[in-house]
Amino acid sequence: MIRSLPRIVFSALILSGLALAQDSPARSLVSQPEAASAPEASPTPSAVVSTPAATSLSGSSSSGSSSPSSPSSSAAFTPSGKRTQPDENAAEATLDPASLLPDLPSLPRAKATLIGGTIAKLDRIQDQLTLQVFGGRKMKIAFDTRTRIYLDGVLGSAADLKPGARAYVDTVLNNGAVFARNIRLKTGAPAGESRGVVLAYRADNGELTVRDRLSPEPLKVRLTASTRLVQGDHAASTGDLQPGTLVDLKFDAQLGGHDVVDQVSVLAVPGTSFTFAGQVIGLDLHRALLVLDSSTDHKTYEISLDPSLTIDDNLHIGAVVTAIANFDGSRYLAHSLSVISK
Repeated sequence: MIRSLPRIVFSALILSGLALAQDSPARSLVSQPEAASAPEASPTPSAVVSTPAATSLSGSSSSGSSSPSSPSSSAAFTPSGKRTQPDENAAEATLDPASLLPDLPSLPRAKATLIGGTIAKLDRIQDQLTLQVFGGRKMKIAFDTRTRIYLDGVLGSAADLKPGARAYVDTVLNNGAVFARNIRLKTGAPAGESRGVVLAYRADNGELTVRDRLSPEPLKVRLTASTRLVQGDHAASTGDLQPGTLVDLKFDAQLGGHDVVDQVSVLAVPGTSFTFAGQVIGLDLHRALLVLDSSTDHKTYEISLDPSLTIDDNLHIGAVVTAIANFDGSRYLAHSLSVISK
């Protein structure tokens, strides 16, 4: 037994050596990639690009010395390996989409007509409202960003327009459509102003029917004992309210659905000749029509030009003219026109 002990020990040593030899290749296979991850050769340009990229994604450098908020972590890299700083003025250079829209043309300078009523319908897609005018008729009125909207005297916005609201609209004719220059939303008593041609007058109940130039539907109002009738600087009478007479009306809406007229101004009766003097603020020779800003009463008049009239070459917008026209029951027709100042 004692003699065989050295052999047993020697065999055990040989077996343990063989076991170590078998484990060594496995460890070398695992450790070899670790050695390859840190090559001694100098980095290539591709390594320079890939290393910062890893840094920017992780938010810190491999040494841990830079913070996520440092400039180096937010800088971009070009393929050449150079840093490019973000453009601080990029946000300021952003275009406002509204600035790309063309400017709207200015509105006509014609005198506005005040119309009172209740907003019956509002179309925000077409920028159009339907006004239930005092007297029962309805009128469609366009508006846009040029329209000034006031709420109880304070400048408001289109968001203040609501169906059912009582409104007073300063209207002008813009390209053949009724357009709102100003919209005033108030809570006071309704009032209105209209200009048109008399269609009929009933003396038994004081009902006056007028064809308003802004609406194809007749306007019916009521005259009372307190209604004032004037023609120029002197008083007029209900006998002057003949069909075809051009009148200005100022009225209030009262209970019962009738608009009571405060004042009727007789402007012209058919066959009357008028002399106008003032500046041309609108001219359409195709339609033979000019718009005159009178220097006498500072009102605006639309004057049609007789086809037989010879047009002066110096006639243009801004010229000062004198026109002699007859009122035929629907329009002023000029048969004489002189350009005073170019």
